[in-house]
Amino acid sequence: MSSSEDIGNSAFIVTVEDLRMTVQVLGRWTYETVGAIDKAAEAYKVDDHEYVTFDLTQTEAIDTSGAYVLARALSGSEGDIIVFDTIGATEGQKKLLTAAAEARRGDPPRVTRPWYDALARLGEATVRGANEIYDTIAFIGRVAVVLGRSIFQPGRVRWRSVVSLLERVGLDAIPIVVVLSFFIGCVIAFMGAQLLATFGVQIFMVDLVGLAVLREFAVLIMAIMMAARSNSAFTASIGSMVMRQEVDAMTVIGLDTDGTLVAPRALACLISAPILTVAAMLSGLMGGAVVAKFVEGIAFNTFFLRIAENIDISHFVVGMVKAPIFAFVIAVIGCRQGLAVTGSVESLGQRTTASVVQAIFAVIVLDALFALFFLQLDY
Repeated sequence: MSSSEDIGNSAFIVTVEDLRMTVQVLGRWTYETVGAIDKAAEAYKVDDHEYVTFDLTQTEAIDTSGAYVLARALSGSEGDIIVFDTIGATEGQKKLLTAAAEARRGDPPRVTRPWYDALARLGEATVRGANEIYDTIAFIGRVAVVLGRSIFQPGRVRWRSVVSLLERVGLDAIPIVVVLSFFIGCVIAFMGAQLLATFGVQIFMVDLVGLAVLREFAVLIMAIMMAARSNSAFTASIGSMVMRQEVDAMTVIGLDTDGTLVAPRALACLISAPILTVAAMLSGLMGGAVVAKFVEGIAFNTFFLRIAENIDISHFVVGMVKAPIFAFVIAVIGCRQGLAVTGSVESLGQRTTASVVQAIFAVIVLDALFALFFLQLDY
């Protein structure tokens, strides 16, 4: 059985038939007129419907406020009506009514991504990565020029800052670098002994430990720990100064931020890196010697004598050559990310994270390039 009822108004006409309510929208439903329309709509309460149709054939204009008032019609006797249809609505009006209905129900806005969205984001990430690499290389060049001037004008170096940073970057990092390198040496020795035991040549485990620790692992442990400790500290401290506008104040009074903030940190890392690397080498060799003694029965004097006889000094030189270069890149990346911080705490956290990730990534890439370089030199 069908029933029909018409409710009229100068701005809308409501028709209910067979549980379907049709709302004919007349004239302009914008923020200038929606106040009066809303008061008129409150006088009509129609609950006995389950379907809603919006007829916009005679609608002159409708904006967000008008669509939200119109969305109140999506309330039937059984609760909110989710699906509705339209007559004479443009694509933009359909999207506006859908957004208003979702907002009225408290639903989050639906995000529709085009099929090429993944490719677009990949392209944007590639461009950002290329810009980061370019900016970092340019900043490395700037700092290198500043340090080059310091060689000929040592009086311009802030030695008090350098000494203070040496304590934090170098001395405070020695315990953790030594402990980590010791266990890395233990692991290399144990794994080497297990593998070489298959061929009955466990003694060559000594050569493996010496080569791996002196050439690669000691300097990598030093660099990774410097990236985790000092690099993040540089970003956080300089970023905090940027947020407090201290860097702007330094620029206003004529101080060079590269020479004042970056150069002392770079010098501290350059001086600390060889010391930390030597400590890591000694600790790693000691870890291998401990495993050789208590697992394979190789005496300490035999272990270190074989190291001296069979491991060429060139492996030690390779590790020591890489150390200051890794340290310089780590320090520059940390300082650059700190200077790139904006005024928000969120930016500080993002830049600190990016600083550590970029520093470790740069160390791994540089280590691979060094390996290829020394391989070509047969060194």
